[in-house]
Amino acid sequence: MGHGHAHNPAEVTAESLQARKRANWLLAAVLVPLGVLTVVAMLLLWPSGSKEGLTLASPYQAAPGVTFDTGRIQSVLQESCSQANTGAEIPPAGQQGGQDGSNCTFAMTQPDAGGSPVKVVINPDVAKSHGVKAGDEIRYLNLSQVQAAGTGSPAYVFVDFVRTMPIALLAVLYAVVVIAVARWRGFRALLGLVGAYVVLVGFMLPGLVDGKPPLLVALVGSTAIMIGVLYFAHGFSARTSTALLGTIFGLGITALLAAWATSAANLAGVGNHDAATLVNMSDRISISGIILCGLIISGLGVLNDVTITQSSAVWELYELAPETTARKLFSSAMRIGRDHIASTVYTIAFAYAGAALPILIIVMLYDRPLLDTLTSAELSEEVVRTLVGSIGLVLAIPVTTLIAVLVVKATGPRRGSVPAGAGAAGSTAAEDADAGRVRELESSPTAVEGYASLDTGELAAVVETRRARRDAERRDAVSRRQGS
Repeated sequence: MGHGHAHNPAEVTAESLQARKRANWLLAAVLVPLGVLTVVAMLLLWPSGSKEGLTLASPYQAAPGVTFDTGRIQSVLQESCSQANTGAEIPPAGQQGGQDGSNCTFAMTQPDAGGSPVKVVINPDVAKSHGVKAGDEIRYLNLSQVQAAGTGSPAYVFVDFVRTMPIALLAVLYAVVVIAVARWRGFRALLGLVGAYVVLVGFMLPGLVDGKPPLLVALVGSTAIMIGVLYFAHGFSARTSTALLGTIFGLGITALLAAWATSAANLAGVGNHDAATLVNMSDRISISGIILCGLIISGLGVLNDVTITQSSAVWELYELAPETTARKLFSSAMRIGRDHIASTVYTIAFAYAGAALPILIIVMLYDRPLLDTLTSAELSEEVVRTLVGSIGLVLAIPVTTLIAVLVVKATGPRRGSVPAGAGAAGSTAAEDADAGRVRELESSPTAVEGYASLDTGELAAVVETRRARRDAERRDAVSRRQGS
């Protein structure tokens, strides 16, 4: 007489928990030593902070008697450049000054510190490209205390616009939008961004100035940033640890390619005014090393984005179809990954193109052949940055997917699979439609492939519908047990 074999739910749960613990211990065995190694490397590479031997004349340092003042423009006028050192009387609107010599643009400015309006001469390039208008807040050089009377030289010279208010408003709006949409996770992401800035300014930049190995500085600093950002924003979980492993793999690939490309393409910052300034300032500073470090740092944000998204996609797909084999789960998740690859490659290319737009226009006007243009000193760094960053993030996607599949198959779904059923009572038409889509996908022999074909919004709706249905059925089961 045959006997049916029944599984004890408690035993199954215990096995699942044991498998989850083993997977978490395996992740910890890899990531904990890596974190310790990162901390030790940071301590060994920590910059001295000494600026001995560094000589750089700051454009924001003034001679004795010269000050940087701020004020609000009241009116703008065109006068002879010889009128630059005249009195501060505001002429009637439209009245022109003397006609001897070429004309200059002046801004009658009310100093924030108080006193009579002063006549600030505006730089020709600013007057021509952007211009100034009444109401603008500007910063100007006050030479009135050292300027000899009657010299004809300007006593007040435009330096820059004061942008504190618009930038502060944008920063506040950005924080409000992020927190309103992402809520607590968005707030933690913003704090993580502050932490990343601290690592960049406190460790990486001084390390490059100190002459530390740029490849090690970039790798150690970037790893520290990613560990902090991922865990702080997304919490400690197997899903986050999987994304971190994929991110570190992509970071390593990017670093190796950047090191090779910097040498092979002879990226030396030739023709860059800022690079020339750094070279002449100190022998400890390597422009090639700075470029190498920049190639690695520039791809961190997108790399983090693709790995955490891919890891989450694997978890959601497996939760929706826990009976799926590892091979099918990997192939289905990679369908999502390929779509992400296409969009992120465009993201990197267009981001760099937008940042280098003035250079692109200048190079276009040179009327050079396309190949010569792309490999020129002006554009080669941007081209290499795009290619290196793209290769790193593309290779990180299948590696992250593979790690996530192995981990999620070992741990099992966090919630038990529930047979398909009707939607909860009182559901809306939209919820009923989502529930119908869930039942349709679940009844398919290739359910996970159907889930993978959904876009991000549809997949999220299906996940929420299935979770809501599970919760409703769980409550019904509890009610039935209590009634009996």
